[in-house]
Amino acid sequence: MMSVKKQKGAALSLNRRDFLVGSFGGAVIMAFAPLSGALSASAQESIENKSFAPTMWFEITNTGEVVINIAKAEMGQHVGTSLARMIADELGADWNQVSINHVDTDPKWGVMITGGSWSVSTSYRPLSQAGAAGRIALIEEAGKLLSVAPSECDTENGFVVTPKGNMSFSDVVTKGSFNRVFSKEELANMPLKSKDKYKIIGSSTKALDIPKKTNGTAEYGIDVEIDGMVYARPVLPPTRYGSEVVSIDDSEAKKLPGYLGYELLKDPSKVLQGWVSVIAKDYPTAIKAGDLIKVKYKAGPTAKVSEQDIFAEGDRQIKDVKEGLLFVNEGDVGKVFKKTPANIEATYRTHTVMHYALEPLNAVALLKDGIWHIHAGNQWPSLAVTNLASALGVDESHVVVHQYYLGGGFGRKLAGDYMLPAALTAKQIGKPVKCVFTRQDDSRFDLVRSASVSRLQASLGDKGKGGLTALDHAFSAGWPTMSTPAAMVDNIDKKGKIDPFASSGADHWYSIDNHRVRTINNGLAHRTFMPGYLRAVGPGWITWGLESFIDEVAHQLEIDPLEFRLSLLDGKGKQAGRHPESVGGASRLKNTLEVLKKNIQYGNQLPADEGIGVALSFGQERTMPTWIATAAHVKVDRTTGKIELKKISIVVDAGIIVHPDGALAQLEGGVLWGISMALYEHTEFEKGQVRDVNLNTYTPLRMNDVPEISIELVESGEMPVGLGEPGVVGVAPAIGNAVFQAVGVRLRELPMKSQHVLDSLAQG
Repeated sequence: MMSVKKQKGAALSLNRRDFLVGSFGGAVIMAFAPLSGALSASAQESIENKSFAPTMWFEITNTGEVVINIAKAEMGQHVGTSLARMIADELGADWNQVSINHVDTDPKWGVMITGGSWSVSTSYRPLSQAGAAGRIALIEEAGKLLSVAPSECDTENGFVVTPKGNMSFSDVVTKGSFNRVFSKEELANMPLKSKDKYKIIGSSTKALDIPKKTNGTAEYGIDVEIDGMVYARPVLPPTRYGSEVVSIDDSEAKKLPGYLGYELLKDPSKVLQGWVSVIAKDYPTAIKAGDLIKVKYKAGPTAKVSEQDIFAEGDRQIKDVKEGLLFVNEGDVGKVFKKTPANIEATYRTHTVMHYALEPLNAVALLKDGIWHIHAGNQWPSLAVTNLASALGVDESHVVVHQYYLGGGFGRKLAGDYMLPAALTAKQIGKPVKCVFTRQDDSRFDLVRSASVSRLQASLGDKGKGGLTALDHAFSAGWPTMSTPAAMVDNIDKKGKIDPFASSGADHWYSIDNHRVRTINNGLAHRTFMPGYLRAVGPGWITWGLESFIDEVAHQLEIDPLEFRLSLLDGKGKQAGRHPESVGGASRLKNTLEVLKKNIQYGNQLPADEGIGVALSFGQERTMPTWIATAAHVKVDRTTGKIELKKISIVVDAGIIVHPDGALAQLEGGVLWGISMALYEHTEFEKGQVRDVNLNTYTPLRMNDVPEISIELVESGEMPVGLGEPGVVGVAPAIGNAVFQAVGVRLRELPMKSQHVLDSLAQG
């Protein structure tokens, strides 16, 4: 709570962009106003009674400690450190006096979501403004205490620096009295520091979350223990949707000491269909009971669906011009194709990919004083609250999600579906329940990255740089956002809703006069499983086809693929970008490729059967572009077909780099994941379920196959953008293009297998 002065003659008017600085309990609270545009009568009354607590972003205690609240999930990316740097640098804090606090769900925090590589880019300006507002409030108060003009003061390393000496934040907070409101107009015009004035942003300083992770005090969702709780393990039906339980025989499970029974879960939200929850006093017993209980089902309608069925549906859709919706429509592709029919065409495929986070899915649920408390690590708590309330049949105000560190998320934990078994079991038995999925359960319940099919067609004119006259691109996959309809968006001609996360990447930064993109939801995939967000989402498979095809076009036009890309990046029209998120547009992407060209000494002679391929990518969306040029150096064994990846080199322009160590780690992780999906990991659907349910058959990249990795970050003063996912995107097409350079075969399926190479070589 804070003390906020009521303006004479009128109630204090606050909106969600106002920022308040007030004293409470020996501390100074810095906060944005509530999310509602106008305050309710009760809120107005609480202001008058000096008991109003708006959205509190950070506070300075009377000991000078700066405590910054983090409404983002920590899953290994050091997000709290990055966000805290923004506030601390503008505030002028001592980094050694900064700590972070990950918050639970509460409407005052707004929408809580960690995904899309958005955290830094979307938080940079508001949190910097909040820090700057705090700096101004401290300076003003210190000025009053020392009778010094604010214009003569500044903050540095936890002190207000004045002509009459320095005052620590602690002294200012202890001796001062804060009552300050910054309007949204003041915030918008808040003077922020230039890059050369940063002391914390961009420097090498400790990550605030690491000590807890190294000394064992970090608490993950799976660590939660509640007095009186029991354990549950789910028994999953044969299909995601439509399966019905016919009978349950737990006679063998009853022989286990500690077995407490089972519950057939009733989910009015229909997320869980045909689920049985096995209950025990401890988790080992729950695991054994889950294996012993016999559940007979009437299987759902997708019980015989295979990966090939999903591919067949995609193949049909991309050839049917009536399927899908327009995502890009520049110029007149149809007119060009009538005059000059497409003279190059290719179809690209990607197989189903899974998450396999180190920490299996888990949640603890209990009802206390009419409020449902759910303990779990989650990337989108705001959505989880909505889904839990629907399943439990309560208002959202009666659900609180308590946030914990995530032992890996990668997009799987954007959904809160794995919290429902714990919540519904707890509701049905009237006790706190901890539900933990085994690795096999986790895999069968995964929200996988859908298999995809893409077709690209191009009309080519004269040989050389200007030869690409029209490009038509159609792709089909399961859409993850279909399960969150409010996040779907209108397509360009407003004839329907599309999933932006399953379409981004096709709206690239190449200047092509005639360019058409059709995005299609694979309905069979969507009926068979719940498609999920997986690191890089749509660009992870869309760019595979696009950047491979750009190479194909270049070779058809008899021009070097790297030089061809440079020729398409003219930065004109919409490709010039816009302020503030994509200033420079295609010109910045072009620069990364030019730097990469120099770094890898492109064009030098290589040994036989070795090649270097390149690919360009721009992160997640045009509104949050992370410009990346990627090169892969491979050696191909013509006898075995084995692709040996010798080196990956990337050049990245991500604007201001807030947390350099974290940025490097994010990019390294992204590159490794990209290699894994390009050459190794995948599964297939068999009889309506994924084939591979553990790491004995699901084979991601192993340590002995990790190549040399070179990463260069371009110096930039532009707005910072995301790095969690973009490193993934260009890896697969760069490898595929390198294979072509090495042995002259074009691979069009992920993962790229040795047998694909041998088959292509045999075909000549």
